[in-house]
Amino acid sequence: MALKVELRPHERIIVGNCVITNTDQRARLLIDGDNVPILRERDILTPETADSPAKLVYLAVQLMYISPDPQTQHGTYFNLVRDIVTAVPSSWPIIEGINNNILNGDLYRALKDARKLIAYEEKLRGQFEATHPKAEASQGDVSTAA
Repeated sequence: MALKVELRPHERIIVGNCVITNTDQRARLLIDGDNVPILRERDILTPETADSPAKLVYLAVQLMYISPDPQTQHGTYFNLVRDIVTAVPSSWPIIEGINNNILNGDLYRALKDARKLIAYEEKLRGQFEATHPKAEASQGDVSTAA
């Protein structure tokens, strides 16, 4: 069954190891193929945008997904998740899901689970910020007092 993709003007998509950039008008594509990695621009992280531990995990899984040899990213991935589980043991159920999908060769589902890890990290960060005053605010008070 073909995948139907609608691209906004100038939107990019990765199909296999190719980046396709749309022109200045909307376009509809039908992509037919078996086990071809496809990522829309909104689902792509770059090293510059992977600015948190969970996003780095997503980036490692993304690189596995689009790589002809996913195992080249395994070392990086497992080092990252080891650090996350050490720092935040409650993240284990999500990471276990990502691991199972990687081991089963379902890297697209592993990417979906990695998005859950990003959401969990953002939730924890929000909870922390809500219960701890920001250091920046107290620094601002010091500078106005001088």
